[in-house]
Amino acid sequence: MSQDEDGDIIEHHVEEEMEKRGPRSQAASSSYVESPSAAEGHSSTQSSHRLLAYSDALISIIATVMILPVAHTKVEDNEDLRESVQLLLTAKIAVYLMTFLIVTVAWGAHIRLFQIIVRIDDCLALLNLACMMLITFLPYTFSLMATFSDHILGMLLFCGCVMLLGVIQSVIVLYAFSRPFLLNEQIQISENRNIYKHHILKVIMRVPIMCFFAGIGSFVFLQLSYLLLAVVIFLPYISQCLKWCRSKAIGPVAESPDTMLFYTYLPNEPLSKDRVEAFSDGVYAIVATLLILDICEDNVPDPAVVQKQFGGSLIAALQSYGPEYLAYFGSFATVGLLWFVHHSLFLHVVKTTRFMGLLNTFSLAFVGGLPLAYQLTHEFPRNSLNELEAIQISCVIIFFAGMFQLAIWVVALYNERETLHPYVRYGGREHVFMMAKLALYPCVALATFFLTCILSRFSAPIFHLMEITVPFAFLVLRLLVRVGLALLRLIFCPDRSNLRMVVDDEGDDESRVPFNALVT
Repeated sequence: MSQDEDGDIIEHHVEEEMEKRGPRSQAASSSYVESPSAAEGHSSTQSSHRLLAYSDALISIIATVMILPVAHTKVEDNEDLRESVQLLLTAKIAVYLMTFLIVTVAWGAHIRLFQIIVRIDDCLALLNLACMMLITFLPYTFSLMATFSDHILGMLLFCGCVMLLGVIQSVIVLYAFSRPFLLNEQIQISENRNIYKHHILKVIMRVPIMCFFAGIGSFVFLQLSYLLLAVVIFLPYISQCLKWCRSKAIGPVAESPDTMLFYTYLPNEPLSKDRVEAFSDGVYAIVATLLILDICEDNVPDPAVVQKQFGGSLIAALQSYGPEYLAYFGSFATVGLLWFVHHSLFLHVVKTTRFMGLLNTFSLAFVGGLPLAYQLTHEFPRNSLNELEAIQISCVIIFFAGMFQLAIWVVALYNERETLHPYVRYGGREHVFMMAKLALYPCVALATFFLTCILSRFSAPIFHLMEITVPFAFLVLRLLVRVGLALLRLIFCPDRSNLRMVVDDEGDDESRVPFNALVT
């Protein structure tokens, strides 16, 4: 995208923010701040930006490092990788995925809470620290549940943490509503502030109440408690399905006009785009860091070994680690380019919805599995069955990480007028190029998977060739897209191939005719 287009996008975002405020809210907020009590309240408060940045960094770290027990599981050369992977899937990988999803559910609740509260004081900062302590303790409870699957203590600790977290969040809501200058402008100027407060408290306490029943049920039937935990992850979508079934059975139910926009169970409920980006950047950065930590831990030779086996030649000793270095650089390039695609995608998104946040969570969960892929691709002898299966597992991880990014784009296109910048709406100048960016990794990973099935003897060279060529493909992608569109234009509409520009009815401005308009 050119610099002019980037400037237009930034200017468009600024204009949108000004339009959201409007004259009424600006006048209300200014009149509110002018009052003595409000000025006194504001003097002891500060913006919540740094607190939210700290919270996002902490949660992204605790969600991502749970892959370490999985990635550091050693598989011997004489073991069947398929059996070992089955054991991992039933224990450590399942714990990692559940922990990642549960932690991101808690993070999503934190986002929604601080969309209501826009300013903080010392008391709120301390209460938020208590929330962070409980959230970061959740992975430990999951590790206990995985290690002692037949013992209820891990389940009770988890349910206790979630219930205590709900209580602290309720205290935060009550404290914030007792000091309205901490709330956003929409609630400050509302005449139904108590209705908002009760609605938010009711939504916040749903998950702790479910965990309470899960804890009670663990004394009777432990598997039922695990089922209730799975319901917690997908509660918004289960709630919507039940509401849809009820409307079909007894007719539509009138909703209260005082329902909070930020506290609904609708998939299109808005989330903070800045916080989604910050959390995602944290996950990508941590995954990239874990890769180099493995290099520093496993690929620094022992001085005694260098002296005894390589005659004191450090260069000769390091040459034996060649496959590990190649796997590291390939994995880092994959993580970096997936971040690049994610960055490009959210540059064009102006509104992030709850459903888009869920898809982003699944994508990040697979990105977090890339250290496992890095470990598997260089641990086994060349041309062995274990090496082939390890490479295929890596292709699957990369494929799903890219596919969920593509799914975010598809959902954004479905509501393009609310979620996408006009430049990249269907038929826009950047639409096809963005689609090519998002489809590149899934297509290449899928092609590599099938090639390794057909040419199993060359699986490692094929996989490393894919990792090396994809960065160059990104460099020439825009040129390839333009050439492809030109060829399609020549094939499907040769009579209009010379039609390049149209003039607006008002006169001076010119714009390109979208390709889909020419075809249709």
